[in-house]
Amino acid sequence: QVQLVESGGGLVQAGGSLRLSCTASGVNMRRYSFSTYVMMWYRQAPGKEREFVARLNSDGGSTVYADSVKGRFTASRDDAKKSIYLQMNDLQPEDTAVYFCNAVPGYWGEGTLVTVSS
Repeated sequence: QVQLVESGGGLVQAGGSLRLSCTASGVNMRRYSFSTYVMMWYRQAPGKEREFVARLNSDGGSTVYADSVKGRFTASRDDAKKSIYLQMNDLQPEDTAVYFCNAVPGYWGEGTLVTVSS
């Protein structure tokens, strides 16, 4: 099993920044190296479906972003800390959502709420 805990959400004005964190733990994290997991960020806005934000490939691989966040968000990982991060700059009201991290194939955190006021 893998447990994921997100943090760093909050209320920010349009144009502001936030940094989200997600830390992994659990039996599988002791058995397999965190670096071998593909990690993802998703978000779900009120009344909408969950959508992809960023993908961090395993073992130092590339990072892929949704077009809607490209150039504003930066995802990173620290395998030694079993953590991933999402630096979000120039936030806009349409970025308001619950942000989730995901360890492929199917482990999810509870999410952290980001609210951007206009």
